[in-house]
Amino acid sequence: MLVSAVIGGLLRVGVGEALLGSDAGAAVFGRAAVFHAALMLSGFFGTVIAVERAVAARVRWAFAAPALSGAGALALLGGATGLAAALSLAGAAVFVAVHALLLQRQAMTHTRLLALAALAWLAGNALFAAGRGADAPVWWFVFLVLTVGAERLEMTRFAPRKPAAEPALLGIVAALLAGALLSAWQPAAGGVLYGLALMALGVWFALYDVARRTVRAPGLPRYMALCLLSGYAWLVIGGLAWMGTALGCPGRDMALHALGLGFVFSMVMGHAPVILPAVAKVKLRFGARFYAPIVALHASLLLRLFGGVEDAGLRALGAALNAASVALFAVIVVSAIVAARHAARQAPPPKPADAADAEARLAAALAAARARRGDAPH
Repeated sequence: MLVSAVIGGLLRVGVGEALLGSDAGAAVFGRAAVFHAALMLSGFFGTVIAVERAVAARVRWAFAAPALSGAGALALLGGATGLAAALSLAGAAVFVAVHALLLQRQAMTHTRLLALAALAWLAGNALFAAGRGADAPVWWFVFLVLTVGAERLEMTRFAPRKPAAEPALLGIVAALLAGALLSAWQPAAGGVLYGLALMALGVWFALYDVARRTVRAPGLPRYMALCLLSGYAWLVIGGLAWMGTALGCPGRDMALHALGLGFVFSMVMGHAPVILPAVAKVKLRFGARFYAPIVALHASLLLRLFGGVEDAGLRALGAALNAASVALFAVIVVSAIVAARHAARQAPPPKPADAADAEARLAAALAAARARRGDAPH
């Protein structure tokens, strides 16, 4: 799904037309280009997050959510648009039911936000099924942004924070939901409110996230913090671009990809070294090479979104480098898993990380605790 979504995105900016040479390629990749947002935001990210929740929920029926969502994405690539919409909608409905179960087990602010995120995914898929695919990304981004927000809110419970932090977050979330709802009837007013809420959320993260402190630590905690803080900057840029688009400025590409690439993929790259071991039960060996794809992602995104404003060639080059940075990250993750297995065969397991690794150890402990009690990492 990720590969097809990336290829579809490249085709939309004029890169990779050779893939359309055969009839089969033209059909599959042409649909990937048309449904790029649905494949990436709902088909890929929705399915991956649903897998994580199913693992944490520890009930077999929870795996129906990622199974249905993944099948929907495959059906979309196969040309069965109606079936794809029905499967994706059913998958999101099961996902909501999973969160109802998780809320019964632990009703806290962050689990309520996760439930709201699940409902946002369901709303986006319902719009897509109703033939309003252009309106669905508003809710798919709410789904992803609230998922991140809930996880980071939980992290702040283990560090000193101002009493106003949680009420401020809830107010921002209310504004984000109001903007999403209003966008269907008053696109300009709704888009401005939605963009302002995204910007405010980026500022909230920057002020209250523990990454502000762990960025001074060495090793994995610093890497994670830099990924998170840079992602928050893109969240602010994406919110500003969303406002501009609502007011008639030509900033849709910037709005969508500052959020989808700059923010969401920064979160993926930052959390993967901790989440993968917790969910997939694999070990990986962190090293400085992890910085290469995150730097490449940000540099190529700057080229695409700012250099490509007036130059289609720079926009296409930036998009190609975006894809290359994602591919590089996948290669580095695989190599880190292989390196960890090789090290395990050659020597006894390494000692636990020292106190400087507070963020990584805290996140790993949270993931293990959530798995035991039925709550979910993201």
